[in-house]
Amino acid sequence: MRLFDIIAILISLSAVFSWLNYRVLKLPTAIGLMLSALLMSLMLQVPLFGGLEHQAEAMLASIDFNETLLHGMLSFLLFAGALHVNLSDLAQQRWVIGVLSTVGVVGATFLIAGGVYYVFSWLAIDVPFIYCLLFGALISPTDPIAVLGILKSAGAPKTLETKITGESLFNDGVAVVVFLVLAEIATGHADVSFSSVATLFFKEAIGGLVFGLLTGSLAFFMLTKVDNYQVEVLITLALVTGGYATAEHLHISAPIAIVVAGLLIGNHGRLAAMSEKTREHLDTFWELVDEILNAVLFVLIGLEVLVISLREDYLLAGALAIPLILIVRFVSVGLPVSVMRSFRSFSPGVVPILTWAGLRGGISVALALSLPGGEMRDLLLTVTYVVVVFSILVQGLSLGPLVRRLTGVAK
Repeated sequence: MRLFDIIAILISLSAVFSWLNYRVLKLPTAIGLMLSALLMSLMLQVPLFGGLEHQAEAMLASIDFNETLLHGMLSFLLFAGALHVNLSDLAQQRWVIGVLSTVGVVGATFLIAGGVYYVFSWLAIDVPFIYCLLFGALISPTDPIAVLGILKSAGAPKTLETKITGESLFNDGVAVVVFLVLAEIATGHADVSFSSVATLFFKEAIGGLVFGLLTGSLAFFMLTKVDNYQVEVLITLALVTGGYATAEHLHISAPIAIVVAGLLIGNHGRLAAMSEKTREHLDTFWELVDEILNAVLFVLIGLEVLVISLREDYLLAGALAIPLILIVRFVSVGLPVSVMRSFRSFSPGVVPILTWAGLRGGISVALALSLPGGEMRDLLLTVTYVVVVFSILVQGLSLGPLVRRLTGVAK
């Protein structure tokens, strides 16, 4: 199938499902799109639609989800998210965000790995511990896309929105770095020593941060020298695509680089290098890019059920992983918050809300799909998919009432 045909199908499905969700389902956009695609995928597996199922599977097989998301769409999504984050609000929550997106991610990786190792053993599924660590790393990053709209409609405190947004922007980059380090070890491409692992992690994370500052500063300088919104939008587009691609070729964290560059342009660039007309056009452009790519992403997640292994033991492992991951999320959020309560205040119900708002999304699925083909990949992909679908549908739909109840906000 031609690339243009695939793009046409995905955008058409996204438009139809968006319309149906707006007119009929009336769910948060991301949740409604994924549910619609999931229901369509299940319908295609009915014998009556057998031919269409095979065509859909062939289309999905021709799409490299990992390549499409991690090495394409993610750069745009991260930049669009960072562009609208207020740096002063982020700075006020820097300790909470910093701890949750670093210590929280690494701690969750090891806790989840230990838990699923025993789950797999109990189900008589032989999984090396390094693959359990890989699963812990890929399932640790949270996805803010489906959460932020719910928090706004529920009237959640601004500080809570900032914590969730900031954590999600940075823990994506950190989790990808952790996953890549573990993948290097699993494939034998890296020495299993503290110094070598620390060096690889430092190069990826700190290198990405420095590179993001450099490319963001260069784009900022260029923006200060022109007053033409077409040129300025094009500069930001070049920053995202060129910066992300260059960071990947340098083997440093491209997600972290793009988040840092987006924060710089969205704050200093917006105030000191853009006219009101440019800011309006820039915001409109990146909001549209964000909405369109998110729609396609969640449709893709819903369709992926056609290509995962639906073995009973794999599905059971996924179901057992759900409470385990929620418990680990509660611990990885609760411990840092408990320590920090001694020198700062938190909004009511912050720990249970942050726990339940820790939705998993496309990055987890993409990382699972990046594993080498074989039984381990099939297992981890199925377990990941079960967790992602549960978190988006169940946690996403019940998050609003939970926020209103714990924060005392009237509906």
